[in-house]
Amino acid sequence: MTLKHNKAVLFANGDFPGPERLLNQIADGDFLVAVDGGLSHMTRHGLSPNLIIGDLDSANPDDVSRFKAQGVDIRKFPREKNETDLELALEAVLEMSFHTIWITAAFGKRLDQTLGNIFLLSSDDLANCDIRLLDGQQEVFLIRQSASITGELGQRVSLLPFGSPAKGIRTEGLKFPLVDETLFPDQTRGISNRMNGTTASITIQQGLLICIHEMFEETERSNLND
Repeated sequence: MTLKHNKAVLFANGDFPGPERLLNQIADGDFLVAVDGGLSHMTRHGLSPNLIIGDLDSANPDDVSRFKAQGVDIRKFPREKNETDLELALEAVLEMSFHTIWITAAFGKRLDQTLGNIFLLSSDDLANCDIRLLDGQQEVFLIRQSASITGELGQRVSLLPFGSPAKGIRTEGLKFPLVDETLFPDQTRGISNRMNGTTASITIQQGLLICIHEMFEETERSNLND
């Protein structure tokens, strides 16, 4: 299957504190997915979905009807189901052979939902994908072998081993380098590193790493802490 779209951008129903950073990076050829109540984020910013998916208990029914009349693909599922709406959305874009996937507004006040969304990244079906959770202030992604980060000097980068020790970690472009080292789930050594410039890279020989990259500037962080 040949895709005419660049990447899939999924709008979940969590918090979206920094939309301007992400909206500026959405291209005309991107495939936009409203994950149930995430449709409200799209309509608020004047975006039209290519797909609306979920049990639709949180989506505005008038918006759903309007987009349905425009020919938008609507996939409604029962409210009582084994998968979350986001998992269903991921399955849908994987079936369309997308390899670059952004999930916006995946964090929020529900810790169970936030953790569940992060854990979804460990699916074997996503092993060959560049998939990231973003809200405009931070991005979260899983490192299986290698990854690169684009940001600004001083931005915080935390590396957390997923489930078991992560071994053979090497970093470049971070203030506190790791050279063939191991991080353990019951220790916090990988938290609160800093970018030395605008790019950084991480490689890993064994295990999985969750990378949390704070995308806002130091002045913004001070304002958030006030």
